[in-house]
Amino acid sequence: MKLTQDQLAAFEKDGYLFLPEMFTEQETAVLRRHAAEIYATDREEVWRESSGVARTAFAAHTYDEAHKRLGAHPRLVEPVMDLLGGPVYMHQYKINAKAAFDGEVWQWHQDFGTWHRDDGMPEPNAMNIALFLDEVTPANGPLLFIPGSHVEGTLEAGHDLATTSYPLWTLSKAEVKRLAERGGCVAPVGKPGSVVMFHGNLVHASPPNISPFDRTIVYLSLNRVDNHITDFKRAEWIAHRDFTPITPLSDDCLTDLVADEAKAA
Repeated sequence: MKLTQDQLAAFEKDGYLFLPEMFTEQETAVLRRHAAEIYATDREEVWRESSGVARTAFAAHTYDEAHKRLGAHPRLVEPVMDLLGGPVYMHQYKINAKAAFDGEVWQWHQDFGTWHRDDGMPEPNAMNIALFLDEVTPANGPLLFIPGSHVEGTLEAGHDLATTSYPLWTLSKAEVKRLAERGGCVAPVGKPGSVVMFHGNLVHASPPNISPFDRTIVYLSLNRVDNHITDFKRAEWIAHRDFTPITPLSDDCLTDLVADEAKAA
């Protein structure tokens, strides 16, 4: 998949790009079903909210076939390779669950800030590309972006170890207010199968989900191979140490899995 010149210009200006319904309901349904099965396990890679519901499942592409295929899907990997200007590897793979009623906050932060401070990633030549597995609405804890904030570089942050179960380098309220007064604040929403890609230094967050509707998003954090991490403080299943370039699979790799599972049923 190739991005248009208009899309490339929008990404450079805003730091993110929203691509509605890039995956079919059939494709997202198989990923959603596999995610639910993963959340029901007692794996160390599945972190939970204080209520006990799943918060995030790390590294699912290493132990689940559907998510393995998504981790090398050309609709996700190829646009990032174009934007980053080279081959990429999987720095991190997460299935983030904002469970109905119990999904907690993700504080204001930049992902590269964490990757740089915790993992020794040299430069912001890495980014996220995310796939909605549920419909994301204004009510169920959508991502919040401050457009254009990526041009500020890597900002000063504090290490928040207390707010949630996941340690995060977070920005101050004053900094977020300053950025938002200039760039505004947006919340991309859309149907299952929609994709959002965003720069590693884009300031973002998501509010708690107190609605009765789940909100599940898969994140591929892709890093240019020559920008691989140099510090290994975090578990390998959080910050991967396999820097092998991803070879994109065929575009119908998820459709083939649906057919295979139907035959086996």
